[in-house]
Amino acid sequence: MSRNGKVRLPLLGAGILLAASLAPAQSKVAVISLQRAVLESAEIQKASAELEAKYKPRQTRIEQLQKEIQDLQQKLQAGQGKLTPQAEADLMAGGQRKQRELQRLTEDLQAEVDRERNDILTRSSQRMSEVVGKIAGAKGLDVVIDISNTVYFKPALDITKEALAEYDKTYPAK
Repeated sequence: MSRNGKVRLPLLGAGILLAASLAPAQSKVAVISLQRAVLESAEIQKASAELEAKYKPRQTRIEQLQKEIQDLQQKLQAGQGKLTPQAEADLMAGGQRKQRELQRLTEDLQAEVDRERNDILTRSSQRMSEVVGKIAGAKGLDVVIDISNTVYFKPALDITKEALAEYDKTYPAK
């Protein structure tokens, strides 16, 4: 109110208009399961099969060594008291050599598989982010949130399948 008791309506109206203009604009949001989209892509499926085939001979060798070690342990247990000290020492030494070889092969295989898998996943994740960016631009989305960080969303907001289809189209498995 002014000094004379009258309300200044023009000032009040201008304040309401100013507050309304400062209110945030409606944002367009989507969600995606980025992990699922990447892991279900044809490229990743093919790369996974190739990794398995590439490392299968080494995995087979590891399994063979495990069986050989188990056989040596059984011979030692079955021969307790029946084997000469030298024969027992030879079996134990052979088992220790095989155990070291097994450990080395297992560690080397794991390190190589991890490195190669991480390279593939990093490249595919970057590509998927590009695809999601294109989809967001085409749909006029303001933000795309990963499902893993979302408490609730309407299923209609999920663009995972769309992103996966676009990824497979853009980056077909060769």
